[in-house]
This record gives sequence, C-alpha cells and structure tokens, in this order.
Amino acid sequence: MEKLSNKFLRYVSFDTMSDENSASQPSTEKQLVLLRLLVDELHAMGISNASIDKDGYVMASIDSNCAAKVPAIGFIAHVDTSPDAPGCNIHPQFVENYDGGDIVLGDGKKLAVSDFPEMLMYKGQTLITTDGTTLLGADDKAGVAEIMCAAEYIMTHPEFKHGPVKIAFTPDEEIGRGVVAFDVARFGAEFGYTMDGGMIGELEYENFNAASAKIHIQGRNIHPGYAKNKMINAMLVAMELNAILPVEQRPEYTQDYEGFIHLISIKGVVEEADIAYIIRDHDRQLFERKKLMVQQCVDFINAKYGNIVTAEIKDQYKNMREMVKPHFHVVENAIKAIEMAGVKPKVQPIRGGTDGANLSFMGLPCPNIFAGGHNFHGKLEFVPVQSMERASEVILNILKIYAEKSSKI
Repeated sequence: MEKLSNKFLRYVSFDTMSDENSASQPSTEKQLVLLRLLVDELHAMGISNASIDKDGYVMASIDSNCAAKVPAIGFIAHVDTSPDAPGCNIHPQFVENYDGGDIVLGDGKKLAVSDFPEMLMYKGQTLITTDGTTLLGADDKAGVAEIMCAAEYIMTHPEFKHGPVKIAFTPDEEIGRGVVAFDVARFGAEFGYTMDGGMIGELEYENFNAASAKIHIQGRNIHPGYAKNKMINAMLVAMELNAILPVEQRPEYTQDYEGFIHLISIKGVVEEADIAYIIRDHDRQLFERKKLMVQQCVDFINAKYGNIVTAEIKDQYKNMREMVKPHFHVVENAIKAIEMAGVKPKVQPIRGGTDGANLSFMGLPCPNIFAGGHNFHGKLEFVPVQSMERASEVILNILKIYAEKSSKI
C-alpha cells in the first residue's frame, strides 16, 4: 500500500481553489483535474464503478462482504481549497521528530509555540507545514487522502469484514456550494461522515446556522472643494454602518456556542462601496436576531441618508443537530471508532460548517470527523502525519463496528 503521506503530497500539488464569483459548476475547471485523477486511482484499486458526473462529483462504491445486512456507510471529503490564501505552487515542508520548538517556515513566517501551544501535542511526531507563502491544503486533502487509504486497505485486505462502502469527493465546499447538486439517492449511503474536521479526536454533529449579507452603498461624489451638504462618501457610510454593529459579536471575541457577525470584505470609493458579512449562530433564534440586527442597521442608515443602501441577506446552511440526533448511533459509533484508534474523542460544535450540514438536511445524516490539520485557510497551516493515519484508521473502525453489530442481530 502507498503511504498516506505520499497520497497527501500528491493531492496538495494540485491547485484546486474554488471561486465564489464564478457561476459555473464546479466553480473552477482546475478542480476537475484532481477529481478525475481520483477516479483513475479508484479504478486502479479495483473499484471499477468510480465515476465523475457533469457537476464534478466523484462517487464510488465497494460491495459488502458480510452475510448479514449492514447499513451502507458513506465517507465524503472535498477537493477545493479556500480562496483566503494562495493555493498554487505549494511547497510542503516535512518536520520529522518534531522537537517541540518554533518552526521556521520562510517568507518571514514561523509557527511559534507561544501562538499555537497545541503544537506541543505532537512532539516527536512528523509534521507537514507550508513554506510560509501558501496554504497547505489539508482542508480537505487530508480527508481525501484518508478516505483513499482506507479504500485501498479494504481492496487489498479481503479478510476485512464490512458492509457497503460509499465514497464521494466534492468540489466547492469552501464557497458554500459543495453539495448544491449532490445526488443523495445515487450516492446510496444510509449514513455518512465527512472527513473534514480539525485536530485529532474532533467529532462534530452540531454546526452554525449560517447566512451571508452583501450590502451595497450608493454614495454621491462631489468635488471636495464644493462638497458641503452635498457629498455622501460611501466608504465613510460603510464604516458608520459597521460601527453600529456590536463589537462583542465579532468572531475574535466569541467561542464555543457563541455566534458572530463577521466583516469579510470591504471595498469602495467615494461614489459607491460594498461590504460583506457572514452571520453565524448555533441557536436558531439568536441567528434570526443577528440577521434582523444587520437589516435594522441598514434601515437606520437609509433613514439617515435617504435610501442609499441595499442589502441581500441569504441563508447558507442550518445546524445539522436536529437531523442527526434521531440517528444518534452515527455519533456513538464514531466515538467508539475514535477510541479504538487510541485517540480521545473531543465532541464539540463546529464553529463553521461542512458539506455534512447540508447533506443531513438532504436525508443523509452526516457528522464530521477530524482530518487532523491545524490553522486552515492560511499560510501557517500544518498537519501531523500521525493524525491523518489515525483518521484513516477511524474510517475502517466505523465500518468494522457496523459490520459486527449487524452480524449480531
């Protein structure tokens, strides 16, 4: 079998950044290059039914080798990387037998233990980091590699007992469109897991309710020498609107179950300006209040300046908890599988979202399991090799648990 780290390095060599400004499906053609490679690799393993559809979804299936009827379990990861940091010409660095100190990345950057004390958890292990100029792509190519390694193990170890195994790789998760055209019925899984979490041990079945807010401000540009009582500086209005929103609800002041209103973009000139927010909260009522608060700020500015602001507030995804809890065995079995891998489970809410959130509301209960990485979406991203190996082991453990429980019925 090929080493997991070798698969991971091959996958991160592909530039697969998604583009929220593109209307195509998938949003970037370059994602298809890796997706097609994954189909070829699945075929090479002997999984002849692996295919890619017109929307860029890769699906594959491994038949059960159990006499008993076992639920079909799916494992899903996304290939795209975040637009938040450069994703091409990635040059990963191996730090073998990590000594517990700071790691110099290059380009004037370093991973400092004082900033990231969790690094000390991995003393003596092998870390893969960036070179300080790009992201790494462990979100979620670590998940892709983990699923591919588990699939290869199954295909090369016919003695390993398992029910039907479903595999899917998706585009565009990072821009909130990961499963917009995903065919759950064709996928054929009864329950699923996204391999898209963070540090080792994480297991998540609760996520934010999420919305986006795009706000346009139409100002009035007058020569500054004659601007009194005439000019409306759209950039200053944007700053004023943002200042009305509560500071304590910014993400840098929140944690655990606390939601936030996050300014993600601001651009403009005197004549016009655009600002964008993401709105998040685990609690549905608090989430609705946050959306209302943004709209009320817009209404206040319009009352003051005369209807110069337009706002488009759109829901993105919901908290999967309500769809997972009726099938709580998917969580309980994942906890047991993590423990079987010698890892302490860390069950927590996602301070974000995954494809699993939307899939859960599409009829596929789908918690999220750790992929092993840290500092996603930035140039300080890193992943311990041993964390990825444990995650791939968790996949096999889940399949083993379902097979053994079904054989006892």
